[in-house]
Amino acid sequence: MNEPSEPTSPSTFLIGGGWATPGVYEPFLRAATPSDRSTPRIACVILDEGDGHGAEQFARYDAALRGAADCAPVPVLVPIGGRFDIDAASDVDGLLVCGGLTPAYQDAFADCLDRLPRLLAERRIPYAGFSAGAALASRSAVVGGWLVDGVPVCPEDTAEDLDELDVRDGLGLVSFAVDAHAAQWGTLARLIAAVGRHRLPHGVAIDENTVVEVDADGRAHVSGRGRAHSVRPTATATATADGGVVVRSYGTGESFRADI
Repeated sequence: MNEPSEPTSPSTFLIGGGWATPGVYEPFLRAATPSDRSTPRIACVILDEGDGHGAEQFARYDAALRGAADCAPVPVLVPIGGRFDIDAASDVDGLLVCGGLTPAYQDAFADCLDRLPRLLAERRIPYAGFSAGAALASRSAVVGGWLVDGVPVCPEDTAEDLDELDVRDGLGLVSFAVDAHAAQWGTLARLIAAVGRHRLPHGVAIDENTVVEVDADGRAHVSGRGRAHSVRPTATATATADGGVVVRSYGTGESFRADI
């Protein structure tokens, strides 16, 4: 008797931040549209810092999503220090995890890092991550920091309220680590440090207004105004942990293997 096969995961969409191009949401919304072509319901998970912050941020995502395609965004506001309720992903067509303080997003999802990917695969719900949400999609999530052993590797303003570079468990929807706002905030240097210091097999830093779609076959497709920067350790670095890396950048219409 054949063993039941694991459900095939839908594509994962990683957006490097920015608000200038609503079109970066189009591939995600196409994937989320039901087969009967009805209007897709999109859960927008937002870390709510209080004083109207969550509602204000949802309004921005609501406008961006509706500007990209016909859809029905649904707010899922998680207070600082709270936990994401996995049931919020059970009756929607797509899940968008939004931007904000990346370590707090990782903490909010800490109780469902294993369960959420299974639910998304079983129900064929595509995932999109914007900035912090993109970082969280990784198996090894780069959540912030601007120093490595006290030495600056990126601007302090990008540190996410952390000092030393910090890599934590993520959702594992993609095998490579992710950093966002690459060209705009100088975070490519942080990802290079993360790959070298934590001996990560692969990292991708994504510019703003750029999306990387990772399909079920493990191929990453780039679209949008910017580029995606793939960071891999050199063969020497893999053997000796000397931190050497190779960086290659990809523009819209280009693709690369994401699973090796």
